[in-house]
Amino acid sequence: MLLSISIFFILLHCCQCVDLIYHVQEEKDANTFVGDIASNSQLFASLSSQNYEHITFTQLKRRMSSSSLLFNVTKSGKLYTAQRLDADSLCTYNKECSKIVKVAVRQAEAFLKVLKIKVIIEDINDHQPVFSDKQIDLQFYETDGKGTKKSAPSAIDGDMGVLNSKINYRLKNNVNQTFSLFVSKRVDGVSTLEIILEKKLDREIKDLYLVQVVAQDGGSPPQQCILNVHISVIDENDNRPVFFKNLYNVSVKNTHLRMRPVVILSAKDKDSGENSHVSYYFSPKTSAIARDHFRINKETGEIFLDKTSKLNEKMTFKLFIEARDGGSPPLSSIATVIVSVLNQENNAPTIDVDFVSVLTENTTKIVESTKVDSFIAYVMVTDNDVGHNGEVNCHIKDDTFKLQSMGSKEYKIVLKKAVDRETQEHYHFTVSCEDKGLPALKTDKDLSIQVLDVNDVEPHFTKDTFKFLTYENDRANFPIGFVNATDPDIGKGGELSYSLRNKQQYRLPFQIINSGFISTNQSLDREHRDFYEFEVFVKDNGSPSLNNTVNVEVEVLDRNDNAPYFTFPNND
Repeated sequence: MLLSISIFFILLHCCQCVDLIYHVQEEKDANTFVGDIASNSQLFASLSSQNYEHITFTQLKRRMSSSSLLFNVTKSGKLYTAQRLDADSLCTYNKECSKIVKVAVRQAEAFLKVLKIKVIIEDINDHQPVFSDKQIDLQFYETDGKGTKKSAPSAIDGDMGVLNSKINYRLKNNVNQTFSLFVSKRVDGVSTLEIILEKKLDREIKDLYLVQVVAQDGGSPPQQCILNVHISVIDENDNRPVFFKNLYNVSVKNTHLRMRPVVILSAKDKDSGENSHVSYYFSPKTSAIARDHFRINKETGEIFLDKTSKLNEKMTFKLFIEARDGGSPPLSSIATVIVSVLNQENNAPTIDVDFVSVLTENTTKIVESTKVDSFIAYVMVTDNDVGHNGEVNCHIKDDTFKLQSMGSKEYKIVLKKAVDRETQEHYHFTVSCEDKGLPALKTDKDLSIQVLDVNDVEPHFTKDTFKFLTYENDRANFPIGFVNATDPDIGKGGELSYSLRNKQQYRLPFQIINSGFISTNQSLDREHRDFYEFEVFVKDNGSPSLNNTVNVEVEVLDRNDNAPYFTFPNND
């Protein structure tokens, strides 16, 4: 199946809105193309063509580890999957499966904006329906009339998609069409199955029926499972519990006493004995988050608020409560309870920082050539308290970096003044955020920035001119001396290479190695030449390479290597 991609442009400006929406199918291989952010975001519409190549896109990350990344963004703005995606493990049932990718957009060193990309992960049909039991036993009395119903368990499909998780049911091996299958939906979306008697039973003629319930999902291709139903005809639990209300709406404060019930549910069953005994449970469709915050007394129907940690300003929970009688098999019904929990406490703000380039969770890196006002990191502050308790101000006390507001509780860290690695290699500062509650609560986030070297310092000789003395007639490779140059850059930028440059017409009888050591490459003769002047050229191995030159003077001293001889005047 081809990758399905849909793009929507969001024009409203708010913290919760997204700029682009893409769709991608689950279980696709890593590096599957999702979309072209550069093209779809229309960022180039306001730029001239010569500026296109200076636009770069970088995915913002909160941690250095790449194993948790679901997506990758190229510098040119292409969005790809980083791993095989599984909607069933990434998302919860009956909800849109989506993830947010934040992308920083820069033009050369200038920060433009942060794009919020929403990627919807589409479910594929990789789960078949499953009954909790492979076989059930039902009983009908031979006195039961046409239309008598017996409950049967429904199947559950682990897929997330609407079609893939939609289950259709039918009966198989239904001899003489003695029974029919009735399917209805509960308010929590789960099907309720009932096997209905269509013809008069006679136990003396047939006392056992073996039928099958086939559950088939709506995927392509569809998958199915079978429930074997053994129906015994015997010589009676036919009423479901009934709630006084099908829907309850309740509002409480998060300071509500834990031992005081939020609401008390009650359901009645017209049957007698154990068939009329009602117990209360959370339906399987009640979310894990709701179960974590509430508990229910199965005997009394009382619901208690059990946990309020990390609640937002107002959180709404939907609880599906099942009232189940004591029959065999039991009958049940569902009521919906909607509980709104209001936050009345004052909590400290939380600070999340996303870096363009991550070294560790709270450390980033920049090069020393980074320009002033360059974008360093994206800061998002969360404080869901009510009123002044949720209003937050943030600041940085640092001479090199500054914090700039991007809107409500969003900031960016930018470079305030130029950095020089040779002067300072590491910077440490704190982002502080304080709310306006009484008392005010404050949160600090310690951050570190490592400055990376660029080759910005040329080699420097320790002298303006190097002067050496040597004797004639010594062998080749005789030492002359060292010329010394230094370079404070690190790595390749601090590695030096030396060479000789001759300003004269004659060939130099000298050689130099990369340590700056000069020696002869042949024997010297002072009577031929007693003074040499040349240059030493040094360059580093950085990119681009920087260099320098220095003058070198070598004076050749005499040895007594010539005998005296007479010269006679000319008699002419």
